[in-house]
Amino acid sequence: MTDVLRRGRASLAFSFFAQGAAFALLVTRIPAIQDRYGVSDALLPAFLAAVPVLAGVGSVTTEQLVKRIPPSRLLRWSQPVVLLALLGVGAGDRMVELAIALAAFGLAVGALDASMNMLGVSLQRAYGRSIMLSFHAVYSLGGIVGASLAWVGAHWHLALWVLYLPVVAVLLPAALVGSRWYVDGDPESVDGESGAESGAGSGLVFKLLLPLCLVMTFAYIGDSTVSNWSAKYLQDTLGSSEQLATVPYNVYMVTTLLGRTIGDFGVRRFGAAAVVRLGALVAAAGFAVVAGAPGAWVGMLGFTLLGLGLCVLVPQTFAAAGRLFPGASDAAIARLNIFNYVGFLIGSPLVGALGDAWSYRGAMLVPMVLVLVTLVYARSFAARPDRYGDGHERPRTADVGRGSNGL
Repeated sequence: MTDVLRRGRASLAFSFFAQGAAFALLVTRIPAIQDRYGVSDALLPAFLAAVPVLAGVGSVTTEQLVKRIPPSRLLRWSQPVVLLALLGVGAGDRMVELAIALAAFGLAVGALDASMNMLGVSLQRAYGRSIMLSFHAVYSLGGIVGASLAWVGAHWHLALWVLYLPVVAVLLPAALVGSRWYVDGDPESVDGESGAESGAGSGLVFKLLLPLCLVMTFAYIGDSTVSNWSAKYLQDTLGSSEQLATVPYNVYMVTTLLGRTIGDFGVRRFGAAAVVRLGALVAAAGFAVVAGAPGAWVGMLGFTLLGLGLCVLVPQTFAAAGRLFPGASDAAIARLNIFNYVGFLIGSPLVGALGDAWSYRGAMLVPMVLVLVTLVYARSFAARPDRYGDGHERPRTADVGRGSNGL
């Protein structure tokens, strides 16, 4: 294992951490943002929906850009835009300034999410073993840190720019310095192998990728259900106190971090398909416990299971796309990343509409069923035989030797 790969892994892990913190600082302070700019309750959903829509546009654009620009360069410049846009959200005064900042955040975060996962998949290929979950574990850690800082800001009634400025001042230069050690994949193999691996053109590529797109969508429907409805569900349906209702999401994030920290060892020992099946079953059990919980503490147990189950699905979906299209993994990951935002857009309104029309207990069964559908597509996560024919991933010389700084 070369120093180039070790530095590349550490620098990419920091990018995941920074993005987790930035995203948490945005979404956990939405009420404060709404108050600062005077956004009405009727207009707020439009602002919130615009971010994932524009992120999808950014991801689609990234799929085209990586044909000419290395993913490391896209990541190097999209991450500062995300951080500066976060600061812009906290520093503006007029609604048009909020709209511009959120638009920049959405477009940049689409490029950022796609390019981060592209580099993660190429590094995993170079390592020759599962490391993808470790990157997403660091993302979860960043989310916990960001949410904790947001709590401090709310507790001390800090202005948004006062909260965001020191975070951006630390993360932005550190990300720029770390970006010099990003490690790209081998662009020559992408050009040379993409036709052979994708078969008969883009239609067939999407057909092969579709099962993973569905899994990604279902996973984010489950994730957005927890992030948007756990507090309301615990308080209004299970009768918890207001303070206790804030705990499930934190528990979910902590168990997500735990599951992703140990998940790579499970993939190496039992294979990705087995880990995905287990994750889907545990997540479905979590939704079942939440839906049938007689009280708040049993509901907390359900959200704990959800964190342990859902946490493995997204990282392994990106990794599976890289294995399915080893010669066109960047394009596959950019396209797959769009369904991250599709799931986010569908999940919260779906549960809310079903809860109002039926019941919130019943609404929790819908993401449970969708997560169980993942079992049907679990075979898409199995390791594909490489040119050696033994089913194991091998680091390629070009992958190992190429760094974004020319090393």
